[in-house]
Amino acid sequence: PGSPSPGRNRPINLNRYATKKSLAESLLDMALFMSNTAQLKVVLDQGPSSHHYSALVTLLSISLLLQAVIGVLLVVMAGLNLNEVERQWRLNQLNNEATALIFITVIINILITAFGAQNTGLLAAGTAL
Repeated sequence: PGSPSPGRNRPINLNRYATKKSLAESLLDMALFMSNTAQLKVVLDQGPSSHHYSALVTLLSISLLLQAVIGVLLVVMAGLNLNEVERQWRLNQLNNEATALIFITVIINILITAFGAQNTGLLAAGTAL
């Protein structure tokens, strides 16, 4: 009952939507970056004598590098105006590149977990985080 709220009849601003989406992705990327940094610190503290040391250092380093590139892509995407038709093709390409890099980062982080979660002190008494 009553009149609908005044903002409900306005069309969605695709540029604001895309900016919010990119910001949310950036925050998730930052959380994963901090987690991988902590994991790398633990592996480095354990030293080369730890199990899968080289593989974990390599995978964590690649993951951190990819996350930095993804972060830059997301910042660039957030700065471009989706409402400008001539920019839409470029934004779509950047979005595809970011999605592919995110997929690769997820696979790398699955390998990191497979190689090192039980050895880096990240699992306590056999329970997951």
